[in-house]
Amino acid sequence: MQTVTAVAHRGAPYRFRENTLDSLRSALDLGADAVEIDVRLTRDGVPVLLHDGTLKRLWEHDRPLPSLSADEVRGLTAGGVPTLAEALAATGDSRVMVDLCGRVDRRTVQRVMDVVRQSGARDRVYYCAHAEAMLAVRAADPAAEIALTWTTLAPPRPALLDVVRPRWLNYRFSLVDRALAARVHHDGYLLSVWTPDTRRSMRRLLDLGVDSITTNRIDALHALRDEA
Repeated sequence: MQTVTAVAHRGAPYRFRENTLDSLRSALDLGADAVEIDVRLTRDGVPVLLHDGTLKRLWEHDRPLPSLSADEVRGLTAGGVPTLAEALAATGDSRVMVDLCGRVDRRTVQRVMDVVRQSGARDRVYYCAHAEAMLAVRAADPAAEIALTWTTLAPPRPALLDVVRPRWLNYRFSLVDRALAARVHHDGYLLSVWTPDTRRSMRRLLDLGVDSITTNRIDALHALRDEA
């Protein structure tokens, strides 16, 4: 059985609040090879870690992120929502999968990539999201590593793949069976899946030969991989 890349989904959210520095550090301490983070822009164009479009679910402030400056976000969350620059500093030399959330345009992509470059993290950051976002990433950086997120059994169009040039195809784990895994590998791509959280699901995916698993239970995946 090949060694699968263990990716911590938003850090270790069963131990610490998702997408926080404590969550990222905990995931790496638990054996993650990489951490996945969700990135959006504040009103003043600062990339921060937040999956939702508002602060409601995690921080109990029903305020849309695009209406808030980075300083306002910091004040409302007592510094709990880190900037991308802070997250990259906190993860050391570890790999980081940046999920570009919400509406993604060239400005968003450029701001994120500027921070990645200024942080000296280009060699360890890769990007995932839907096709439109990944087209913007590829246009901004011909050398960027891309995991194209795909949510249907119908394969991506060859014309799209030719332009995006992903290294990974990133599927919801429940879609993946032996035939899909074989097709992805036959076509020359690595297969990434998200987000199985039970040992049974993880074990099935390991048996199918997926190349990367993104999970909320990085401790369970790390243990299963060690057993294998």
